[in-house]
Amino acid sequence: MLRPDHYFRSPPATAPAPRSVSVLAVRTLSHLRPGTLPLPRAAPPLRGKTSNTVRASAPAAREADSARMPALAHREVAQDLSAEVEARLGTRLLPSAVPVDVAEFRNGTGSAVGSLDVRRGAPGSSIDFMLQSSLHCKVPTGAIDITSILIFLNASTDAPHFLLELIQGSPTLMVVVLDLFPRKDLALHPEYIEKYYENTQLDKQRESIEELPQTRPYRSPSLFVRSAFSPTAILVTIDCGQGGEDVLEDIVRGRLASVAKGVLQTWLNSCADQALEMEEGERDSMLRRDRIVRLKSIEVDLTANLPRMFDPDVSSRVIAEIRKAFGVE
Repeated sequence: MLRPDHYFRSPPATAPAPRSVSVLAVRTLSHLRPGTLPLPRAAPPLRGKTSNTVRASAPAAREADSARMPALAHREVAQDLSAEVEARLGTRLLPSAVPVDVAEFRNGTGSAVGSLDVRRGAPGSSIDFMLQSSLHCKVPTGAIDITSILIFLNASTDAPHFLLELIQGSPTLMVVVLDLFPRKDLALHPEYIEKYYENTQLDKQRESIEELPQTRPYRSPSLFVRSAFSPTAILVTIDCGQGGEDVLEDIVRGRLASVAKGVLQTWLNSCADQALEMEEGERDSMLRRDRIVRLKSIEVDLTANLPRMFDPDVSSRVIAEIRKAFGVE
């Protein structure tokens, strides 16, 4: 996940300096009263096939919880991508076994709601896991909505992971993080750049987004985060300005959806089925890098922030499930 500290400009000209979305959310949640912000129609949570034994006993309140997750254009894009992955990978993804109280969760006041789905790769598959999550968090100026898809590969291949994160801070402002996440030191392995990034022409997808007049580069304040992405990563802020709600939605449903689908197709065609013989030392180095990324993601993104947004029992359950998926319990 490696969620960077995403920054948004507040609408009023006199607003304080922008802060991290995570920090902004957790510092203001305690001051919100339930129901202070009207929410649009509910969106179905991102998830794959479910296990009947795990989900059959879902309480009736679960439906009310999911109704608080608003339907947004970027969530529809993510759902389409998820469906494409599931159709392509088929039986290489096992049914979800995420417990009901982690599949959908909320805080005590209802000011923050989330959903999580994890599907492990089947034995013999190159897939380690596919993780999908959504988060909706009310803040005084509106709401922050984050939607993520992460597909990690296992040690049978050195191919990049797939990462998509869409962070909407207002009806006119969004941060896009989209990358085939490298698993090797690119300076030491120029052939890796050529194989997965140059030959696949991924830079054209990045250029397609960055040429829009509403986009500007996103720069994380974390040097670790900056160093982890590939040279073709799409890291942009889309800012459509006051009154630009329809413009942002058009970009999301049009250019962004097309680019995200193109990057996903590249990953499915060039990475998802790439079994590879590696020397033991090379494989060990790759796995160490994977583990560092996973641990850093949990440390920076989850352990520090989820307990501030959700009750301790809720956040601990969610973090435990993600640790299990990441293999760092």
